[in-house]
Amino acid sequence: MSDVSSPDHGSSTAEAFIADNIAESLAILNNTGLSEQQRSEQFETLLLSMTDTQRIATFTLAQYHKNTPQADQDAFANAFQKYSIAIYRSYFSRFSGQTLTVTGSSLRAPADFIVTTKLKDPHDHSGQSPLEVDFRVRTDAGRPEVTDLNVMGVWLAISERDQFVSYLNAHSGSVPNLTAHVIQVTAQLGQPPSDR
Repeated sequence: MSDVSSPDHGSSTAEAFIADNIAESLAILNNTGLSEQQRSEQFETLLLSMTDTQRIATFTLAQYHKNTPQADQDAFANAFQKYSIAIYRSYFSRFSGQTLTVTGSSLRAPADFIVTTKLKDPHDHSGQSPLEVDFRVRTDAGRPEVTDLNVMGVWLAISERDQFVSYLNAHSGSVPNLTAHVIQVTAQLGQPPSDR
């Protein structure tokens, strides 16, 4: 039996994980038989099952993570989770009606893969190339998890880290201030934080 972290088995696991979960995400957002509330709840449940928002939240704090009290880290991680749901929903809504095809994957490091996909609108006859969307998938937590998303050459978590560090640099490194800012941005995205 091959080890999950071996390149061949790990790549196929990561690719299947993305193919299945992203297809399901798009199906939820495109399901007109569901109410807006039902679509939102189902998308949130699926997203939280396939992403490691705690790991991403820690990454986005960069050097500020080390000296931040645990309670402030937890409050930020909670706000970041709701922010992530809003951001991912915004991205995936752009893909409404499109088909996703996994085209391959590459190994960054042991148990760390980049899965490449193409999104194509079946009704677009303009001849434009399909949009490439890459997913960073880690398999070292016992199951595959998405830790980043690349659309048009921009890695989301890296972009968030740059924005958050810039904000912290300008606000005396206050993570509570950043948490309040993230909550405000989430509300502006039209996805007010839920009670979950």
